This record gives sequence, structure tokens and C-alpha cells, in this order.
Amino acid sequence: MDYREAGVDVEAGQAFVQRIRSMVDSTARPEVLGNFGGFSGLFQLPTGYREPVLVSGTDGVGTKLMLAHSLDRHDTVGVDLVAMCVNDVLTSGAEPLFFLDYLATGKLNSEQLAQVVSGITDGCRQAGCALLGGETAEMPGFYQAGEYDLAGFCVGIVEKSAILDGSQIQIGDVAIGLASQGVHSNGFSLVRKIVRDRGFDWGDRPDMLDGKSLGEILLAPTQIYVKPILAALKQGIPIRGMAHITGGGLPENLPRCLADGQAVKLNAESWTILPIFNWLAAEGNVSPFSMFHTFNMGIGFVVLVPPDQVTATITYFAAQNLAAYAIGEVVLGSGVVGLPE
Repeated sequence: MDYREAGVDVEAGQAFVQRIRSMVDSTARPEVLGNFGGFSGLFQLPTGYREPVLVSGTDGVGTKLMLAHSLDRHDTVGVDLVAMCVNDVLTSGAEPLFFLDYLATGKLNSEQLAQVVSGITDGCRQAGCALLGGETAEMPGFYQAGEYDLAGFCVGIVEKSAILDGSQIQIGDVAIGLASQGVHSNGFSLVRKIVRDRGFDWGDRPDMLDGKSLGEILLAPTQIYVKPILAALKQGIPIRGMAHITGGGLPENLPRCLADGQAVKLNAESWTILPIFNWLAAEGNVSPFSMFHTFNMGIGFVVLVPPDQVTATITYFAAQNLAAYAIGEVVLGSGVVGLPE
């Protein structure tokens, strides 16, 4: 017997690494040291920081991967993987520096996994971070043939004096919501249940969705907000806090960037709720409360700014082709108030 008879093809793994080399190289930053394919990735800290602080984040894609498997389309979930990590790191005011991925599969399918890596490198380029390394694990018997799972890890950097930790936010500050591209990467267990239980197929095109298929809309990757927000900070827009709206929606994520004794009073009619959320609510008979506590509802990221900066902030993001809305204000209290019950 040998390893190949046990289900692991070492030579195929080596060939796969060579296949993705150019993709990885396309994400390189000047601080990357060493050669691709080593045991570890080397990264030199950027210059110009007085008290540099490293910021880390890790995440996965969740059951959205099951949709990618069903549709045999794998070029977007890699973007999701990067987005879920870099957007989290960004909330501290940090610039993402490098990213690592872990990709596990039952049997290595070079074409399939190359699509995944193309999405990962696309996401890294969008975020301006280097794909510094990763791991591809072939685990026959643990995953079924054709299945894979993803996890990612990101490290960023911020000046210690510029860390956003809630202490800068003041009562009266305004929450500016930045539009999402759709469901992003959270709530897919409920999405799949609605589609399955109501007898729909991923290729169906409900009238409410303007002729697009369910699969096309739901596979839209998570928006990466890194470059426009870092540019806003460099231009002097006084962002006092940030929140990435992921699982749990606005009610669970927005309070994470506030100080003690602060709440955000939201106006749920102040932004455009995307048709896919209205469709999910209608077909699944999902209450407004559950919708807002499960999905982003069209707001993928929130920045908090002083009241006199609202117009300038919205105008700035509009110039970046990113829809922005004044969705609420900081008040005394705790959590989020003003959403449908």
C-alpha cells in the first residue's frame, strides 16, 4: 500500500501548489520576504509607525459553501473568506497586511480548488493585503468527494494612538450605514431551509428578484470595505467607531463598537432593504425581528461620525461608488433600539 491508495495524492498536491503560484504572487506587498511554498510566511512590518499594534482576525464562510457545492461555482466564496476577516480587522482602524487560508477537502480537485484560490487572491487584492501562505489538506473519509471547507486568518496594523475602541464615540454621533451586496456570508442555514422547504431551486428566478436567479444573488460575495474606509481616515474624516455587520445583524454587531452606557437608535426606514431580504421574509414567513437578528438587511458595515460630518461622509462614500445612509444616532442606553419587534 501507499498514501495514494489511502486516498491522498501528494504529487497532485504539489502540482496544485505550483498552479496557484502566480495567483499568490499577484497579492504580494513590498514587506513580503522569502519564497512561496516555504514552511512559514515572512512579513516585515511597514515603516513609519511610532507604536505599531498588530490586529488579528479569523473566520470562515459557513454553510454558504453548500450553495457553492450545489451550483459547482467556487470563484466567489474565496472573496467571502477574505472579506469576513479583513472587515473585522478594519473595525479597529487597522490596515490588513497579510492573510493565510486553510483549505480542507476529501479529495483534491485541482480545477475546483483553483477557483477557490482565485477568489481568495481577488479578495486580498481588493483589501490590499498579501496572501502570505496557507494549507491545503486532503482528508479522505472526513469530507465527501467534491466537498471542501475554508478558514482564514488576517493580521493588520494600526498606530496605538489611532485604535478605535469605543472610547472616542460620543452621544449624538451618527451611524452611517454602508450598503451590503446582499446576504454576504451569514444566515445561510435559514436561507437553505427556506429554499428547501418551500420547494425552490437555486436556478429559480422569482419575480421579486428582477429576473435574477436565487443562486446568482445569494452567491454574491461579501463587500470588502477596506480601501474606501482607510482612504477616508487618511483624508481626515473623523470616524469614531466601526462595526462589521455579520451574523446576528445590526442588533448584535453594532453595540460591539460602543462604549458602556451607549446605544444606537436606528431608523429602519432610512435605507434600502434589498429585494432578496423581502423575498426571504415573505417565503419563509420570517418575522421582522428574526430577519434583523439574522441578516445584515442591506447594511454591511457601519461607521460612526460626528453630526456635522454626516453630509461630507455620505458624499465621500458616494464618490467611491458605495451607497451610504444616515441610519441612526448614538443615545444613552445599551444595545440597539428602534428596530421592528
